[in-house]
Amino acid sequence: MAWVYLHITRGTEKDVCAFLHGSAQPLMLLVFGMLTDTFIEYDIELQELLDPRKECINNTIQWKNQSVWTDWLDSNNTDKMKNLTCGLLDIEYEMTNFAYYYVAIGCAVFLLGYLQISLWVTSAARQIQIIRKMYFRKVMRMEIGWFDCNSTGELNTRMSDDINKINDAIADQVSIFIQRFTTFVCGFAMGFVKGWKLTLVIIAASPLIGVGAALMALFVAKLTGQELQAYAKAGAVADEVLTSIRTVAAFGGELKEVERYDKNLISAQRWGIRKGLIMGFFTGYMWFIIFLCYALAFWYGSSLVVDTQEYSPGTLLQVFFGVLIAALNLGQASPCLEAFAAGRGAATIIFETIDRHSIYCKQGTNWTRSKGTLSSITSPFTTLPDLKSWYCGLILDKLSVAVNSGETTAFVGPSGAGKSTAVQLIQRFYDPKEGMVTLDGHDIRGLNIQWLRSLMGIVEQEPVLFATTIAENIRYGRPGVTLDDIIHATKEANAYNFIMDLPQKFDTLVGEGGGQMSGGQKQRIAIARALVRNPRILLLDMATSALDNESEAVVQEALDKVRNGRTTISIAHRLSTIKNADVIVGYEHGRAVERGKHDELLERKGVYFTLVTLQSQGDKALNQKARQMAGHDEPEQKSLSRAGSYRASLRYCRTMSLMMNFTSFSQGLTHICAFVEEEEVEEQVEPAPVTRILKYNAPEWPYMLFGTIGAAVNGGVNPVYSLLFSQILATFSIPDPEAQRREINGICMFFVLVGVTSFITQMLQGYAFSKSGELLTRRLRRMGFHAMLGQEVGWFDDHRNSPGALTTRLATDASQVQGATGSQIGMIVNSLTNIGVAVIISFYFSWKLSLVILCFLPFLALSGGFQAKMLTGFAKQDKQAMEDAGRISGEALNNIRTIAGLGKEQRFVEMYEAHLEAPYQAAKQKANVYGACYGFAQCVVFMANSASYRFGGYLVRQEGLHFSLVFRVISAIVTSGTALGRASSYTPDYAKAKISAARFFQLLDRVPKIRVYSNEGDKWPDFRGNLEFIDCKFTYPTRPDIQVLNGLNVSVKPGQTLAFVGSSGCGKSTSVQLLERFYDPDQGQVIIDGHDSTQVNVSYLRSKIGIVSQEPILFDCSIGDNIKYGDNLREVSMNDIISASKKAQLHDFVMTLPEKYDTNVGSQGSQLSRGQKQRIAIARAIIRDPKILLLDEATSALDTESEKTVQEALDKAREGRTCIVIAHRLSTIQNSDIIAVMSRGFVIEQGPHDQLMALKGAYYKLVTTGAPIS
Repeated sequence: MAWVYLHITRGTEKDVCAFLHGSAQPLMLLVFGMLTDTFIEYDIELQELLDPRKECINNTIQWKNQSVWTDWLDSNNTDKMKNLTCGLLDIEYEMTNFAYYYVAIGCAVFLLGYLQISLWVTSAARQIQIIRKMYFRKVMRMEIGWFDCNSTGELNTRMSDDINKINDAIADQVSIFIQRFTTFVCGFAMGFVKGWKLTLVIIAASPLIGVGAALMALFVAKLTGQELQAYAKAGAVADEVLTSIRTVAAFGGELKEVERYDKNLISAQRWGIRKGLIMGFFTGYMWFIIFLCYALAFWYGSSLVVDTQEYSPGTLLQVFFGVLIAALNLGQASPCLEAFAAGRGAATIIFETIDRHSIYCKQGTNWTRSKGTLSSITSPFTTLPDLKSWYCGLILDKLSVAVNSGETTAFVGPSGAGKSTAVQLIQRFYDPKEGMVTLDGHDIRGLNIQWLRSLMGIVEQEPVLFATTIAENIRYGRPGVTLDDIIHATKEANAYNFIMDLPQKFDTLVGEGGGQMSGGQKQRIAIARALVRNPRILLLDMATSALDNESEAVVQEALDKVRNGRTTISIAHRLSTIKNADVIVGYEHGRAVERGKHDELLERKGVYFTLVTLQSQGDKALNQKARQMAGHDEPEQKSLSRAGSYRASLRYCRTMSLMMNFTSFSQGLTHICAFVEEEEVEEQVEPAPVTRILKYNAPEWPYMLFGTIGAAVNGGVNPVYSLLFSQILATFSIPDPEAQRREINGICMFFVLVGVTSFITQMLQGYAFSKSGELLTRRLRRMGFHAMLGQEVGWFDDHRNSPGALTTRLATDASQVQGATGSQIGMIVNSLTNIGVAVIISFYFSWKLSLVILCFLPFLALSGGFQAKMLTGFAKQDKQAMEDAGRISGEALNNIRTIAGLGKEQRFVEMYEAHLEAPYQAAKQKANVYGACYGFAQCVVFMANSASYRFGGYLVRQEGLHFSLVFRVISAIVTSGTALGRASSYTPDYAKAKISAARFFQLLDRVPKIRVYSNEGDKWPDFRGNLEFIDCKFTYPTRPDIQVLNGLNVSVKPGQTLAFVGSSGCGKSTSVQLLERFYDPDQGQVIIDGHDSTQVNVSYLRSKIGIVSQEPILFDCSIGDNIKYGDNLREVSMNDIISASKKAQLHDFVMTLPEKYDTNVGSQGSQLSRGQKQRIAIARAIIRDPKILLLDEATSALDTESEKTVQEALDKAREGRTCIVIAHRLSTIQNSDIIAVMSRGFVIEQGPHDQLMALKGAYYKLVTTGAPIS
């Protein structure tokens, strides 16, 4: 934190303003002391002249009959007149002069208050922008192993919640702290100058206050760190669940995930309540010590005035009020210390990351001509030393492989043998623990990492696309490519035809994670992205596994063509795709056990021979024929509606304008965006009513009641000051010394009583409101998460509801709602009680003077209201801008491997930084408004004093009001006004709270189109699984212009297997999603056992369905827990887990791991190979014992040997169940009862394999020739 403050303080003008503002109150005390002496002098003159034995002669008070009284006075030694003057003091004139002094100080305070707040808030905004940039920049430079240890959700929470806490610590709170601390110092300085004896007595007790403040800061910092850690874990759970929402919905895990999220919230709640109790205790303790100091000071000070006459009453009050104001400001600085402590706790983790050095140096050697010769991978492989997982076992065991320049080398072997790991070593995602990887004879650890990766193009089995257009996704391969280059690459990747069939062609948005594209379409775009790179080294990690037969043949030919002249490494389970490789390397148990050409390895009869023998002969023949027919064009889905919607166009414009600083392509879009912007009405969020926020806090009413009582008592303490202070002044005009002493002792005891009361009520207020506030925050977070998981899947397709944006909303909105409840209620009650008691006291003693002073209160209210309205607008802007930035950071962190492979870290950094500019500009505007309102609220007090004392002088002179009542009324109302001004400083939190609550309530009030939590809907005991699709038409909500299903008609009886066959994007997976009720058809029906699917209870329906997807989603927990996730309606036993694992050919592999079924799979299953993940997903489906089994490319990621055994397990699992299979490999589905051939969103023919072959139609054509389906 030190360097941040050092950087901030380079401009000292803001410190000077805060310092001068802090000295204003002590300066006012000088005026106040002179004013007090004037009033007392005037009152003594009046009391003396009220004595009928005295008169004013020659401006001196004398005895009327001097000779008679002289002897009596001498004998009794009681002459205390000491030549008192009279008739010289014009009280109204003197008060006018003092009023001018107050006005001058007030004007200075307004200017200084404005400058100190606006300058500090602007400076903090600049610093936060820098910190956000540095943090994101550093995170994007981290090695991949670091991301294995830090979840994306946790990093997103750090960038939103934690950095906001740093902002709170270095913004206005710093200036307010400097101001109050200056007042504290100047107050004590005045005390020493005016009366060192009394000041020393008071200071003697001050170490007790310092110790309390230090302990409070220490405890709060520690507790805040623990609280943030718990919230970060909860954020990681939320991000993981929202990213995997389809899997959660399919297995009915919504309520289970809400409970998992809530467990982390309970921990955070516990730390928050402890923090509130500690704050309350130490705040009460400090006030108690302060009141004891007052009692001691007044008792001793009065003896210096009355007994030794060393001080005048005005001097006593200057010293007393100087120390009082100093102590009060020290107490009021405690919220600032809390903000500093919270900021330090948050900054520790942020700066640890910023200061951390990546183990991969970005600098290094590069050279112009790289041949691409790779060799000597000799390594046992681990991730970072601090990664505590089963990766400490060897993945690569003394692997030695040489890949020659310009050759194609194929890696083959079973899942988990280390093929993909070897590729990741080449990309330098990890470094070998021993040995080295060399490129053209150079150890790659000595090469510039960006340059190294720029030589490579990679196509993975599970391609990652970014939430922008198709053209922009391909441009990620190489910056500055022309549209002609993009078209050429898409033609080579067999993607051009389907892209040109889309209404917006290359400008089509692919959705979050490419969600709007089919698996085959995503794969081809990824291949085009790799080809446009024109790489020296081509890495193909099962690049064609997601494609149908026809597409695969064409793409495979394109890949064969582009491999020429390039160093190529290909990983494939479908051995027919790599038999023409120059070198084939067989892997087993992390070692390269054999190497040679296809024919050589077959003769050896080793690993490769075994895999080839097991390969399906039908698949080999089909693939061979498909390559021969590569010249055929593939028909794709076409729009059957208008050429594009305004909404799609608008999203396109926004996404493209985001890239405007990075590509020249988007410059021509301005007029299009300007046109469509007018068509969309922005969703307005009105601030939520406070009553509704409090309604959610209703269960905590006992805590709020006791907290309110404590706050009310605390609020009444300030008006009690006014009684005590005015009584102090009144004692100095009491003629009887004995009465004077009794009065003084009584006031001292009253101070002690108030101190004890304040200690108890502060602790009560702190604990009660922290308890109610933390319970509310937990409740809102839980309800918000519960509501999110209850939305239909289509809601998550909207770019505004991306996982990053939703996680940010959960992290910030719920905590900001506390700004309208919890401790804020305490502030409001405190202020209202303060004002109420003060008004009663003041009106009782002088209603005229009270009315004059109350004229100034509306100005304070006006200031607070204007501030709230302005800041509400800023809060909306900030929220939107930060969600946009959060969306970019979330996408970047989720897809870090792809971004690192493409070398596009800097581009995402630039995009993120571009989105930080809007909140920075809004913060600068906010600084001016906040500063002006703060300065105005501070100066009104001085103006009120000016008018009040002037009018008070008039009332004393003209209406005989006792001067002590003037002080009583003024101090009562002005202290209440100060409380109102102090409350207005919390207005920003209140404004943010209402906006955040409105967003939350909007989420809670939204009625999902498909209600997961509802008990309504049909349920029946004898669920058979009789399925029928009747004339189903469907478009995705975010792509209403693309007709995905166009009259689907197909049925399957209980126990039968239906196989969908067709090109990528023809609607196969969409049909499955309609059955799962992720979506409902726009027209037509899905009939289940005679029931319309839209009338069936959602959770009941999904509980009868098991699904295995092509890209399985696993959660960041143990293998056993992931399998258990298959059935969330019962407690799954270990025997059930083992049984399901054996059926899925998983058990033997799990038993080789050190922790067996307790092994953590990592974020999104990152610690497992794809085949291992797929088998866990199959075990998860089997344990569900479903009536309907959905297999969406369930075996595509498995090697030949595993696939055969798993296919047998799946065939067995299908017995007695209705099964729907989607597969591009026709050999896996030829035994199905019904095969439905789909094209353009409807079934063109259906029937068993033999029947369809006899028809000699589309299916026959596909099997025998691999020709297009049309």
